[in-house]
Amino acid sequence: MTYYDDLETRSADEREHALRVQLPNQVARAQATTGGMAHLADVDADTICTVADLAALPVLRKSVLVAAQELEPPFGGFASHELGQYCHIFQSPGPIYEPGMTSPDWWRLARFLHASGIGQGDVVQNCFSYHLTPAGMMFENAARAVNAAVLPAGVGQTELQVQAASRARVSAYAGTPDYLKVILESADAAGIDLSRITRAAVGGGALFPSLRQYYQDRGITCRQCYATADLGNIAYETDALDGMVIDEGAIVEIVRPGTGDPVADGEVGEVVVTTLNPDYPLIRFATGDLSAVLPGTSACGRTNNRIKGWMGRADQTTKIKGMFVRPEQVALLVKACDGIEKARVSVSRQGEQDEMTVHLEGDESDIGALQQAVKAHLKLQGNVMVSPVGTLPNDGKVIEDLREYEN
Repeated sequence: MTYYDDLETRSADEREHALRVQLPNQVARAQATTGGMAHLADVDADTICTVADLAALPVLRKSVLVAAQELEPPFGGFASHELGQYCHIFQSPGPIYEPGMTSPDWWRLARFLHASGIGQGDVVQNCFSYHLTPAGMMFENAARAVNAAVLPAGVGQTELQVQAASRARVSAYAGTPDYLKVILESADAAGIDLSRITRAAVGGGALFPSLRQYYQDRGITCRQCYATADLGNIAYETDALDGMVIDEGAIVEIVRPGTGDPVADGEVGEVVVTTLNPDYPLIRFATGDLSAVLPGTSACGRTNNRIKGWMGRADQTTKIKGMFVRPEQVALLVKACDGIEKARVSVSRQGEQDEMTVHLEGDESDIGALQQAVKAHLKLQGNVMVSPVGTLPNDGKVIEDLREYEN
């Protein structure tokens, strides 16, 4: 079957008609939560029937969600059900807590796997983390929805990953874009044939053109999605490779960063998402990511709007090796290091992998201790360089992304 279901090929009129029913109901569900009662006070849900109508509502930012969760743990009052009705509770950096359910395709990633050619008969090596964060469960839930078997590999232990991929007859990979290359090169070095792997569904980081070509040269079709722990799948690539098709369970607006004002189609702005998930009704949730709407529809025949994909951050928060690094973390690192007055994190690419360098300004210190502080505060290992005071640029930038992206 070419499409996951008939929703993907609806006419614009059919999609708009369905939204006129779904959207007011979803706004009403959000208002019924304790968080929504404050956030959406005085909103008449029955008047919110179109994407244009959403522009009148406030944007919900992660900082608001974090503050709400501190007052009303774990979900800040934004979840529809009592705590015991959810199957999972996840923690993402922030920290932010998200609910999870085991109902079929709860995070709406099955469309992406189907568009990637993954389905019944496949064995998916799921290399997303199963520890605290939801990514592992998100992709397992989707794989089961398309009737694929799952090897719950998680992250790390590459030699064991290679052995498992061979013996479990893995045919598809799910994980961050660059880790599959690590597995394949480890298999090559060990003389183990992993040529059964012909499909890769990736997320959690940028898929760089050279890496996509590397997989293509090995006979692996690699497609990427744009998903978050809070919202589930937002958009995904198809074989047309003409941008990312917005998922049928998400409503995407592109707004001027720092505001809730929609920008013109084609203009780069912040991605704001409203989900139609009744269990966790987030309305106008600001992702902090930049993208732009593409004109027309995809050549693959799916009729929903498309976005260019991830084009950077509206703030300086940057994803490195699949983990967000935020300016607030860099500030805490400086405070924790005696004699250090300033820091600048730069990220580049080396050998198809992210490489982080932390430039510290101040007195020469114990590099080992500084490396430990970097790991403790940024949750990642990286190169550490110390330079005299006044060396770093005075441009207000604390996180510098030097990678090149495919738009």
